[in-house]
Amino acid sequence: IGGCRGAGTWLVKAEVPPGADAIVLLMGSFPERVLEATDQYHKGIARRILIVYESMGPYQMLVSRGAEVIRTTEQAHNAAVTLGVPADSITMLPGDARSTLDEALAVRSFIKDKHDIDTLLLVSSPAHMRRAAMIFKSALRNLSDEVYVGCAPSLYSGFNPDRWWRRKEDVQTVLSEYLKIASFVLFEKRDLNKRISG
Repeated sequence: IGGCRGAGTWLVKAEVPPGADAIVLLMGSFPERVLEATDQYHKGIARRILIVYESMGPYQMLVSRGAEVIRTTEQAHNAAVTLGVPADSITMLPGDARSTLDEALAVRSFIKDKHDIDTLLLVSSPAHMRRAAMIFKSALRNLSDEVYVGCAPSLYSGFNPDRWWRRKEDVQTVLSEYLKIASFVLFEKRDLNKRISG
């Protein structure tokens, strides 16, 4: 019973270094994540924010028919600028990302030849933080320079890790995250290793 009660708090990994070379703003529930990323920027933790372009998915069909669609990554960029982050401090990375794993690989591709980046701070939703750190640490291994991966779970989330079983949305979030962690460890990590070594 005690272990189940702590299932929510284990997911919320928080390790904010005193300084980082870049903040990685992960896509998903972007309002809470943009707020946290801009807070960390204004604290002076890092002077650069990285955002990986997400996959348009079904929205591409709308665009092909003439509809104007603002991508989530562009909304995140615009929101950060509105909150005081200079536009030239935000780097948008190509990636057509469908998952955190795709984002991690895009970041790896960006920093692999940049010897001035050895500390990253991931910003995400609290329940997503543990899995995001696992994925990024796996994706960034075997680079010429070792990269430290810090974690800043958003303080603007409604997720309650201490009482996660009391709200249906939190129960769904916790169960989903554990299933995704198991999937990463058992299946996706092997594919990731092949993509890195290949």
